Amino acid sequence: MSGSYWRQVHADGLAVPSDRPLDDLTAELTRMLGDPDPALRDGTAYPTLTTWLDRGVYDDLLGGLGDGMALGLLVGLGERNTDTIFRRSFSALVLGECIARDNRRPLLPGGKILEWGDRLATWLLRERDLRGYVPGKGWAHAVAHGADALAILASSPHLATPELTVLLDVVADRVIQPVDRLFTTGEPDRLAYATMNVLRRNVVPLRVLEPWIARLAAAAGTRSSYDDRDPYLAGGNAEAYLRALYLQLSLGARPPQVRSDLLLVVLDALKSTNAAYLAATGE
Repeated sequence: MSGSYWRQVHADGLAVPSDRPLDDLTAELTRMLGDPDPALRDGTAYPTLTTWLDRGVYDDLLGGLGDGMALGLLVGLGERNTDTIFRRSFSALVLGECIARDNRRPLLPGGKILEWGDRLATWLLRERDLRGYVPGKGWAHAVAHGADALAILASSPHLATPELTVLLDVVADRVIQPVDRLFTTGEPDRLAYATMNVLRRNVVPLRVLEPWIARLAAAAGTRSSYDDRDPYLAGGNAEAYLRALYLQLSLGARPPQVRSDLLLVVLDALKSTNAAYLAATGE
């Protein structure tokens, strides 16, 4: 359909049109999630789908919609610097909103939510297109969008201590992975926010969190020895993540029960990775 059709839908307050089947409308919006034109993707498809989800339009179809978004995570997976990133990244956002709907109003069996969580985690760790803002095409932002989806998933009542621990490992694996470019468009902050949602569940004990932080600190203190490669690529993302986590633990609302103890653990990690800047020089 033409852009004027969807502009009219938005002008009508995003009421579901009655002149076409919902299945057809959804299929078109799903295709638009992968459009390189941000006006169609960010400005039309994404807000329409999320608004309809929030209004309950998909309550009887939530499983099918989420499954479709999960399939979208696989479109072009492994490619770099191609337009397929938009379909994957925005599918992750909408899949997160499907989980959010179930969080607000239980509609699906726990197994389905765990399946979606597994697909999100697998995609996020396999994603190789790490661009943030793409000039002329808008946000790709796969890692940030994946983090947003994990933040919602962490609030699902279907996840208990084992699954939440896995989410923490997914976050750590993502920031430790070798990269060709460091995260520069808020990804560490979004991953830290997802972590805070895990911690706010107050079911992951400090004895699990301490070695998890130690693993991140070891990565953050690593520098590449290759002469032709930025040495900070090896540990820069982990370092930025630890700083973001420390900030949110210190200042964030609804602090987790382990906040005081975990702050000390993270502080020690940051001291170890920033020793050169913290030593007294006498100058």
